[in-house]
Amino acid sequence: MRAIAISAAEHRGAADLIDSMHQLRARIFRDRLEWDVDVRQGREVDEFDSCRPTYILAVTAARQVVGCARLLPATGPTMMSVLFPDLERTGLLSPHAAMVESSRFCVDTSLEAGRAGGSLHDVTLTMFAAIIEWSMEQGYTEIVTGTDGRFERILKRAGWPMTRIGDPRPIGNTMAVAGLLPTGQEWLERVRPPNYVSLLQSKVAA
Repeated sequence: MRAIAISAAEHRGAADLIDSMHQLRARIFRDRLEWDVDVRQGREVDEFDSCRPTYILAVTAARQVVGCARLLPATGPTMMSVLFPDLERTGLLSPHAAMVESSRFCVDTSLEAGRAGGSLHDVTLTMFAAIIEWSMEQGYTEIVTGTDGRFERILKRAGWPMTRIGDPRPIGNTMAVAGLLPTGQEWLERVRPPNYVSLLQSKVAA
């Protein structure tokens, strides 16, 4: 299992992986977490998938996507501006060129291999490391995200705690929280699992 980054220019050439990603999102967000998301033909897609994002994917040797995240410049358009519109208005969130938004993070933790005796699955830690590494490579110093309390606790257990912005709020059937995450070598070293392969060494077609 390895992590790869798929830029907007690479979407067409990685259509099979992106389709697998949308199916994973449907299984995790609707079927497991019971979020109020739009699923069609077994695939979860929303308006921000048309904004030319970069996708970070965890992919098995059989090209099965077992983890994903969507990254967009925080200056917009972003999911944060839709779900948490008051944060910018009140000055609690100030998007800038060195901030990236991460959304639609999920992993398939049903894989038997990958726990290595730890409490967090290697897929989760690999995704965290890949997001940090990609952000550093692109010049982003911080990440903004909207998530829930369960995932906030996972970040803390991984050693990558999120700084909350504003108060939790109900969105659909989820109590959502917004927050900031730092990037940098210190954080990469904290979260990456022993078998992590640098994102910069992984190619989409490999």
